[in-house]
Amino acid sequence: MLKTDVLDMKGKKVSDIELSEAVFGVEVNEIVVHEALVNFLANQRQGTQSTKTRAEVRGGGKKPWRQKGTGRARQGSIRAPQWIKGGIALGPKPRSYRYTIPKKVRALAIKSVLTSKLSEGNIVVVDKIEMKNIKTAEMVKTLKNLKAEKALIMLNEKNLNVQASSRNIKNVKTTLVNTINVYDLLKYEKLVIDVQAVKSLEEVYA
Repeated sequence: MLKTDVLDMKGKKVSDIELSEAVFGVEVNEIVVHEALVNFLANQRQGTQSTKTRAEVRGGGKKPWRQKGTGRARQGSIRAPQWIKGGIALGPKPRSYRYTIPKKVRALAIKSVLTSKLSEGNIVVVDKIEMKNIKTAEMVKTLKNLKAEKALIMLNEKNLNVQASSRNIKNVKTTLVNTINVYDLLKYEKLVIDVQAVKSLEEVYA
């Protein structure tokens, strides 16, 4: 089993915690991490871009000039792609970029990133993350105490005071155990997680 310190919100060590090697001690698979990251980014794409074809552009029902005898190239419509304000040939249309990857692949990617963060000393385990009131300044002070000013705060369940206190802090985001993704884990340098969230992670991914 792996061991790491458990801190309080003032940054002082209060105990140790054993971490599951099945979650925090796996062999890092960079290929799977990349696959999960690309999948996440693809699923964020809206795919709403759209252009009009020659059939959808207004006008152009009449042949602009007769076929022969004018000395100009033959034209059938002023809405053909080569005309100004004509339709777009092979332009983008609304589509979905969403696709899925196997759950085991996604889980391995998350475990690989967690393992990497732990080995680099970028996981900060806190005994309990809580705020009595919504105070951004208090959260800033707490993260400074934890030496995690660019951090992803992972909670076991929703906590309005914690989430609201951190939402306006630059380079800080809160997430839940059941909504974590590879992108957020990679984006933020530190992972601040409470003991209960660690146990939930191990239940889900071990």
